[in-house]
Amino acid sequence: MKDRDSSEIGKIIFNGSLWDPRFYPAYSPKEMLDMGVFGGTYLNSVRDELPAEWFSGERVLPPGNRPDISLNYFKVSSGMSLSEWQKKGWIMTDRLGWFQWYCNYFLGRRLGEDEIQINRWRQFCTRHSAQIHKNPWQPRLRQKQGLLHWSYDWRDKFLECREKNLAHIISSA
Repeated sequence: MKDRDSSEIGKIIFNGSLWDPRFYPAYSPKEMLDMGVFGGTYLNSVRDELPAEWFSGERVLPPGNRPDISLNYFKVSSGMSLSEWQKKGWIMTDRLGWFQWYCNYFLGRRLGEDEIQINRWRQFCTRHSAQIHKNPWQPRLRQKQGLLHWSYDWRDKFLECREKNLAHIISSA
């Protein structure tokens, strides 16, 4: 369900909840999974909490499988292990990290930590997309895969894609 709240200019109501306009991912969780993220195995332990249709794509493995990097969009491994995230204290409410938080945010759940997660998204995407655009001759496949893991299209310049991405996310509900 998508709906714009006309009484609050500039506010976006999405799936029944206020969507922070500073957060403008390029892809829905299903699109990310369909494109190829996390070796096809992310969220296996919480699939029953999310829409089943998200896990119907060719790049999503059945629960119990080990990650297959060839299923990733750029066919490379990217990111830290869950245990590294835990050691750094980055795991908050969602025990599987940022992508699980994003799935729940997309579905309408709001938490006090949303601002922290949105700021983490902004910092990661700003930094890594700037590095890619500054050095366009370098393939940087790990960074591009990493940006996809954070629902960001590496071809976009961070401050120039807000309207396009928000329109896409609103239309994807």
